[in-house]
Amino acid sequence: MTLAAEWTFADFMLSVLWIFMFVILIWLLVTVFTDLFRRRDTSGFAKVLWIIFVIVLPFLGVFIYLIVNHDGMTDRSMKQAQAAQAQMDDYVRTVASSGGAAGEIEKAKGLLDSGAITQAEFDAIKAKALSA
Repeated sequence: MTLAAEWTFADFMLSVLWIFMFVILIWLLVTVFTDLFRRRDTSGFAKVLWIIFVIVLPFLGVFIYLIVNHDGMTDRSMKQAQAAQAQMDDYVRTVASSGGAAGEIEKAKGLLDSGAITQAEFDAIKAKALSA
């Protein structure tokens, strides 16, 4: 067992470097596995081979995967981000109000101007919107 008094600054820095490399490896593995499972253009057999390669030789497997699939990883990440943004935009549009009373009166005014409703109907819509 090593005591703290026996540690030098160089030992400490070397330990920090090893911990940093381990964290980077975990981060790269998560990135590669996420991309690998997201792919739809690769067969299940090819995915299993990539997983075995990355597990058996972690650094080499991750680096080769990044070199071979770097363009595809970017495209898949961009498509996923765009799809998530579009889904969020659609959700916001569906739950957002139509502008409250002013929006309802504006729509009713447009209908009145086009002749779709009468002045009495417009007045009823306006009164209902203002009372709500």
